[in-house]
Amino acid sequence: MSKYQQLSEQIKQQIQAGIWHVGEKLPSLRKQAAYSGLSVMTVLQAYQLLESQGWIVSQSRSGYRVAPHAELDDNKPDSAIHPAESVDINDYIFDVLQASRSPGMASYGHAYVDPLLAPRHQVNRSLTTAVRFMSIHSVVDNLPPGNAQLRHLIAQRYAAQGMQVSPDEIVITAGGLDALNLSLRAVTQAGDWVAVESPAFYGALQALENRGLKAMAIRTHPTEGIDLDALERALQTHPIRACWLMSNHQNPLGYSLSDAKKARLAELVKRYQVYLIEDDVYGELYDGEHKPHPTKAFDNSGHVLHCSSFSKTLVDAFRLGWVAAGDQAQKLQKLQLMSTVTTSVPIQLAVAHYLHNRNYEHHLKQLRRTLAERKKATYQFLIAHLPQGVSVINSQGGYFLWITLPKGSDTTALYHLALKHHISIAPGNMFATHAQFAHCFRLNASYPLDHSHKNALATLCNLIAQHIKKAER
Repeated sequence: MSKYQQLSEQIKQQIQAGIWHVGEKLPSLRKQAAYSGLSVMTVLQAYQLLESQGWIVSQSRSGYRVAPHAELDDNKPDSAIHPAESVDINDYIFDVLQASRSPGMASYGHAYVDPLLAPRHQVNRSLTTAVRFMSIHSVVDNLPPGNAQLRHLIAQRYAAQGMQVSPDEIVITAGGLDALNLSLRAVTQAGDWVAVESPAFYGALQALENRGLKAMAIRTHPTEGIDLDALERALQTHPIRACWLMSNHQNPLGYSLSDAKKARLAELVKRYQVYLIEDDVYGELYDGEHKPHPTKAFDNSGHVLHCSSFSKTLVDAFRLGWVAAGDQAQKLQKLQLMSTVTTSVPIQLAVAHYLHNRNYEHHLKQLRRTLAERKKATYQFLIAHLPQGVSVINSQGGYFLWITLPKGSDTTALYHLALKHHISIAPGNMFATHAQFAHCFRLNASYPLDHSHKNALATLCNLIAQHIKKAER
């Protein structure tokens, strides 16, 4: 166990032993650091873990106190599981995303990587070449499951990670979200339960709403990821049909599951005979020497449908993704024929040409390095300028930061305030079926920390300070 996990276990045992009572204030971060000999950051991680598990609660200007429900018994509800018989979030998300489209906006609220990082000239040359030599039979040749060369190249990328995925298992889609939605349609029916993270990618919640599905939100720690014990309890107590989860650089929190947790997740979906729709669109954006494996790498039962995309690594406007669907591949093809018929043929041909003729790995290496530098710089700037009581989760890889304000704050109100200053954020209510994350927001850190962005972030930090003072009155 890591040091912060050890400390959290000690405090949990102290609560259970009656050393700390419900409502009683725990030592401050600095005092606990002095008592334990650990750093303040390690103590903060321990407290955040205990808070995510429902043992303690944070209160503005009051530090951390033992939660009212810390002494859970079998007759009380499981605080790690939040079932929702219906999902009603699409209108809220639509309004937030539409309002963020104004010209001149500092767009920290959307999920796309800085478009200036795309290899546009090379990709456009590949598109020009593909269109020039496109056969009159191209539409028929590239019907579902999609372009044969492109599927072959994707299968080779799996093979480079030691994964055996046949081109015949791969279905090319109109972006990652299309891949995820087709997978959801293939393995669920209206009224089914689907397990999601809490907080979850808002696209997953929109998909559940559109399909008339029920959401089982599972407690998720900002750095450790989804609570697999809670997920197993939910699988035991509810007829869950599928799980829609992110294993690498999760949106919005940013964490990546350990290989041990990925292996256990694959074992759980096999044991309980449910499908895992694995959203892995950020898997290439790791910060380190080795690409993290998806949960699909630990699947030996065919219960993991691995979905990914080129939208976050090449050109977002191309909207090209895929599913490694295993024995569900043919069903996905039929569903695709009934909806989009086929993914754009010129785009399929262009990406296949780019992957075959350009140095994609060189581009990815540069992209990963740039994103890591920008994310670090943005994190350091925020830490230096944010008011006391605000925490920033900075997980390795990806380009999202998860920012937590004191309880009682309302980041939807902060969002509207920031819009007046031409700044957008993604408020926490976008990522949950309940208001648990109303005091949090996600920030896109893929932009350079130039003069313009420094001014925008400084303004945002000032607005946060004003909002917190107002909320405390």
